[in-house]
Amino acid sequence: MKLNLSEMKNKEQWISKGYQLSTYDRDKMVKKTLESPKWIHFGAGNIFRGFPATLMQNLLENNIEDTGIIVSEGFDFDIIDKIYTPHDNLSLLVTLNSDGSIDKKIVDSLAASYKCDYQFGDDWAKLKEFFAAKSLQMISFTITEKGYSLVDSNNNYYKVAEEDFANGLGKAKLFLSKLTELVYHRYKTSDWPVALVSMDNCSHNGEKLENAVKTIAQKWVENNFIEKEFLTYLDTKVSFPWSMIDKITPRPDASVVEMLKKDGFEDTDIIVTDKNTWIAPFVNAEKPQYLVIEDDFPNGRIALDKSGVFFTSVDTVNKVEKMKVCTCLNPLHTTLAVFGCLLSHKLISEEMKDPQLKKLVEIIGYEEGMKVVVDPKIIEPKAFIDEVLNIRFPNPFMPDTPQRIACDTSQKLSIRFGETIKAYAKSDELDVQSLKFVPLVYAAWLRYLMGINDDGEKFEISPDPLLDVVTPYVSNIKLGDKGPFDKQLKPLLENDKIFGVNLYEVGLSDLVLSYFSEMVANKNAIRETLKKYLD
Repeated sequence: MKLNLSEMKNKEQWISKGYQLSTYDRDKMVKKTLESPKWIHFGAGNIFRGFPATLMQNLLENNIEDTGIIVSEGFDFDIIDKIYTPHDNLSLLVTLNSDGSIDKKIVDSLAASYKCDYQFGDDWAKLKEFFAAKSLQMISFTITEKGYSLVDSNNNYYKVAEEDFANGLGKAKLFLSKLTELVYHRYKTSDWPVALVSMDNCSHNGEKLENAVKTIAQKWVENNFIEKEFLTYLDTKVSFPWSMIDKITPRPDASVVEMLKKDGFEDTDIIVTDKNTWIAPFVNAEKPQYLVIEDDFPNGRIALDKSGVFFTSVDTVNKVEKMKVCTCLNPLHTTLAVFGCLLSHKLISEEMKDPQLKKLVEIIGYEEGMKVVVDPKIIEPKAFIDEVLNIRFPNPFMPDTPQRIACDTSQKLSIRFGETIKAYAKSDELDVQSLKFVPLVYAAWLRYLMGINDDGEKFEISPDPLLDVVTPYVSNIKLGDKGPFDKQLKPLLENDKIFGVNLYEVGLSDLVLSYFSEMVANKNAIRETLKKYLD
């Protein structure tokens, strides 16, 4: 059983093994899509194949839409060459259910795939043709949060961005510059409106995309590469809807490979590209998924609401994001990540069997966080967190690790926990000093920065852009030290960019320092501290 169109003709071999196949006329769909494209997507990785691509497939299956998706990759061209082309733009979605069962679905809603770069002349010409199509309604993106940035941590433009500003059309190196050039081509050829929709898991994603495109356009106007009227087109005919996406699609997992091999499925090679993309002909993913998009589509929109997508106001999108990121998922993920590394756990699901850690995330979520949760109305916060803690995190078939989730923690604490502290501080009914377990996570992160686990053994701290800044504060602290640690940790605890608040000003510094002192006292002190406060 190989993943290609020729093998798909023998439907019985797939159906007999429990694979779900599409029933629509794929050839007809491809022809119609290339003639009258509605949806182009950039970012051909796992989240796209495991989520947005399946949304369109549902619409095709139910005769709600008759065109598919044109996908393009502007960063890692190996994805197209090694995954899409050899497998005729087909993909296999393996849904890992929390009860131990799996669902297998062939995804074939992708009409064509292209590499977005001038060096691939035919591909670039086709993309320009599609961008000029009056039928085009949506251009979407899953290019990761850093894919939208033109500036470094000091707010200075990257050198490559400055080169793109100076060189103009036809010479761009950044994907965002090439995107802006393609939108400019639409303006020059058809002048029709279109929506540019970021589907990346980052705050205010639509705003980030809009700022990047308009900055590049403005620089090109200033350098006389394009006319200033293009800026008016961007302001009046191009929308940049915000969105909130939520679905865990980890790297392809070896255990899934073994399950597929037992079926006789042969295309199980996991590829690691030169740009460190982990990808395979299949995508393994959890079942729960959410996509909420601001309803701002100036050229009409695809009926994704009939495939489970929420179309709503930008205010509601923002509230859904805050509910998830500040209370119902991300803070709990980070809690498990930090403590998981310290306690040498290897899977998030494994941590949910740890009685103290399970109770800890339940208290942070249901008790401390839920008192100030933002309720978006379209998704009920209690039901969302129930699903997270009872279905998503405990799923033993989701190969997600605390070490992966612990990446970039210094960038996450202010949003995932700091917003809760701020809400308590602003409240007339709540006392910020009643928070007992959010400060425990802060203290655990300080202990984590020592790079020594609860057994007293060294471990590798996950990548983080501020490690060189924050680790010196704990570099001279050793297990068994008694403190006090106030003098050396105070500058860090006062850093509101990291913690969201100045912990001294809100009155939580003493508690954080006390917890830290307990957890650094000796080997096994972290476990002893958890038992002390949670048993």
